[in-house]
Amino acid sequence: MSDTEQELVSARNIVLGYGGRTVLDGVDITICRNEIVTLIGPNGSGKTTLARIVLGLIEPQEGQVTRKPGISVGYVPQRLNLDTSLPMSVERFLRLAGKSKRLQIMAALDEVGATSLLDADISDLSGGELQRILLARALLRAPDLLVLDEPTQGVDFSGQIEFYGLIGRIRDKHGCGILTISHDLHLVMAATDRVMCLNHHICCSGAPESVRRHPEYLALFGPDAAERLAVYAHHHDHDHDLAGDVVEPHHHEHH
Repeated sequence: MSDTEQELVSARNIVLGYGGRTVLDGVDITICRNEIVTLIGPNGSGKTTLARIVLGLIEPQEGQVTRKPGISVGYVPQRLNLDTSLPMSVERFLRLAGKSKRLQIMAALDEVGATSLLDADISDLSGGELQRILLARALLRAPDLLVLDEPTQGVDFSGQIEFYGLIGRIRDKHGCGILTISHDLHLVMAATDRVMCLNHHICCSGAPESVRRHPEYLALFGPDAAERLAVYAHHHDHDHDLAGDVVEPHHHEHH
């Protein structure tokens, strides 16, 4: 399959501004099957706006967006405004997302490691639990493209490691393209194929190792950023539960 056939979304020369302020200025982004692209940049750099353009939720003022015909997209938003006065189980919440049957819902929850939450009230979930439920909701769409906006915000360190490992397994299983948005390269570096650094325009892009040493990246994140945000290689000799606590160890064979 050629590179063009692998492309899910391609945006070229995207320009968008509000009230005389330029948010995106001549931005290009392409996301293909089987790759994890991470969009990083400071707060207010236009990351969420670009994601919404990729999703087709807003139109750019200039530029062209091409999506693969019939593409299915799953979206995990940064925040979910829930009416906590209305009790709603996780199963009911997931049923509202589409015409999914219980069997499909259980399969999606199993994939994100959250089957135990089926009957829980959505408003009682921790940040990490809610992110997994939102990810399960996105997976019910059988997405070609998965877009995750700050998916580990409010999740502790071990929970972040676990979540990014999960994203990698989803990519491997489904062959989907994944766009992850983050303001922080802390852990994302080890869980991405390509990094794009955005500050209203694309400052630099490429493999994580090259981006973290790029002068424009260092100018945005500080001269010690390359070392401070070093690539994490996390070797598991244990598992974490949904709360981030360590559960029964398992043993790896070393070859």
